[in-house]
Amino acid sequence: MPCRRNAVVGLPRAARLVTIAGSPFLFPYPSRLADRNPAMSSMPHLDLVLQRVIPTPVAQVWRCWTEPALLMQWFCPKPWQTVECEIDLRPGGIFRTVMQSPAGEQHSNEGCYLELVPNERLVWTGALKAGFRPADAAAHPFLLTAVISLAPHADGGTLYTATVMHSDESGRQTHEAMGFHQGWGAALDQLVALMAQP
Repeated sequence: MPCRRNAVVGLPRAARLVTIAGSPFLFPYPSRLADRNPAMSSMPHLDLVLQRVIPTPVAQVWRCWTEPALLMQWFCPKPWQTVECEIDLRPGGIFRTVMQSPAGEQHSNEGCYLELVPNERLVWTGALKAGFRPADAAAHPFLLTAVISLAPHADGGTLYTATVMHSDESGRQTHEAMGFHQGWGAALDQLVALMAQP
């Protein structure tokens, strides 16, 4: 199974790494998208939200979202499976998965990361390909941007919030009818079960 990880983000919460002319520079946050753009908040008519408290610690949830070998084990609700995963963990880096049905039918999904705050926040979109190249909207039933927010919970687990934003109500309705809550919920259950294994 092809599985590739090009880069690892391990920056402190209060900093971000930016490459300019091939050289890395460390800049202090506040650079979080929501901080810079208050308009980027939940809009019920355009967004779908899955929020739960799970027993899995934040660091383990982050690993499940950023390590291909782990992501491939939980990301797709069974009996479907994720058979390929490519992650370049930086803004503009590729996030690509290939999902396979029990009959062998494959669906490839490619997007790019917009923001990464280790153990706190991960934002990716299918509206752009790697390097922020625009995606072909006609090739998708809808385009989305996903914001995965993680916060430590008092019991040692994680307050997990997945906010999936759509460009219009039709896209949100299509995604909801496809089984967003059941599918994303089942995948999250698989993540929890994976990290509970001895």
